[in-house]
Amino acid sequence: MNLSYFIAKRISFKRTGGFTGTIHRIAVASVAIGIAVSLGSFMILGGFQDKISEKVFSFTGHYQVQKFVSGNAFEESPTSKNSDFYKEHTKNSLISHVQVYAHKPGLLKGDEEVEGVLMKGVGPDFDTMGFQNSIIEGRFIQFSDSAASNEILVSRKIADKLKLEVGERITMYFVQEPPRFRRFEIVGLYETFLENFDDKIIIGDIQTIRNLNGWSEDQVGGFEVFVNDDKKLEEMAEPIYNSLDFDLKLIKVTDKYIEIFDWLILLNNNVYIFLGLILFVAAFNMVSILFILIMERTQMIGILKALGSTNKQIRKIFVWNGVRIIGRGLLIGNAIAFGFGLIQQKFQWIALDPASYYMTFVPISWNWPVFILLNASVLLVTTLVLFIPAMLISNIQPIKAIRFD
Repeated sequence: MNLSYFIAKRISFKRTGGFTGTIHRIAVASVAIGIAVSLGSFMILGGFQDKISEKVFSFTGHYQVQKFVSGNAFEESPTSKNSDFYKEHTKNSLISHVQVYAHKPGLLKGDEEVEGVLMKGVGPDFDTMGFQNSIIEGRFIQFSDSAASNEILVSRKIADKLKLEVGERITMYFVQEPPRFRRFEIVGLYETFLENFDDKIIIGDIQTIRNLNGWSEDQVGGFEVFVNDDKKLEEMAEPIYNSLDFDLKLIKVTDKYIEIFDWLILLNNNVYIFLGLILFVAAFNMVSILFILIMERTQMIGILKALGSTNKQIRKIFVWNGVRIIGRGLLIGNAIAFGFGLIQQKFQWIALDPASYYMTFVPISWNWPVFILLNASVLLVTTLVLFIPAMLISNIQPIKAIRFD
C-alpha cells in the first residue's frame, strides 16, 4: 500500500477525536453543503427551463412559417398547404411534426363583460398530446369532416373574467367588414400561467376562420414546425429556412417570445455566478482547514522528516487526507441533493406563486451530464488548491517541529 495514503487513512476523522475530528467534520460539511446547493440549483433551473419552454412550444411549435408580408397585423395573410415546404416537410430529418394554424381577433361577450381576444384556429393535425398538460378542465376540440366545429377552449383567466364555465355557450364578434359573429360552446379550459397566451388567446377550429375570411380548403395562416431537438434551434434555423418557398418566412419562437426566454437566460447566468461563489468558498475552506491540520500535525511532520521522509511524501499525506474529505463531502452532498430532487418531484411540497413563476410548484430536471461535470469540477478545483497549503511543509524543520507545542 502507498505509505502516504496509509498514513492519511490513519489520521482521518474516523481514527481521531477531539479538535482534529471536529475540523474534519466541518470540512466535510462545507463541501457537502456546497455541492448539494449547487446540484439543487441546477435541478431547479433546468426544471424551470424545461417546463416553461415546454408550455410555449406546445402552444406554438419551435418555429412558425408564415407568408412574407410587411406589417405586423394580428391576422396572417393566407398561404397554401400546397406549398413545396408543406408537401415535402416529411422528408426533412430535422422536422418531427408540422401543424397548421390561423389567427383572427374578436370580442368575446359574456353575460356582463366583453373581452377582446385572439382566436387561434387549429386543425386535426394539432399536437393534442403535447398540449394535454395545459388543459385543466374539460377536453380538447372535436373536429368534423363536413363542417366547422363550434367548440372552443378558453383560458382559465378569460373564463374567470367573463364568469364562464365548461359547457356554456358564448357569442364571439369578429373584427372585419362587415362584422360577423358566431356562437361557440366552451368544451375545455386551459392554463399555462403565461400572459402571452392566457390573457388573450382562445382555441377553435381553423375551418371557422377559413369560412369567415373566405379562404379555400387549402389555405391557412401559417405552419407551426416542431423539430427533433429543441436544444439546437439556432443551428437548425438556417437549413429549415433554406427549405421554404420564396414567399415564406421563418420565425423562431424564442425570438417571438423573447421576454420569456431572456428571463430564462438571466436565471442561467445567475446560477453560474452562484456556482463560481460556491467553488471559491469550498476551495477557501479546504485551504484553511488543511493549514489547520498541518499546524496541528507539526510534530508528526518533524518525526517523519527525522525518519527520512521527503517533503513530497509528507505533502501527499495531507493531499490524500484532503481528497478523502472532499470525496466524503461529495457523497453526502449528492445524497442530499438527489434526495431533495426525488421528494420534490414526487410530492411537489415547495409551492410557487404562478403569477410570478408561471407554475404552481418548484420543478425538477435530471440533467446527468451537468451533474457529473459539476462533481468533477468541484473535485478538481478543490484538489488542486490542496497543494497550496501543502507547500508549507517544505519550510518545516524537523528539530523545531518535534519540539513544537
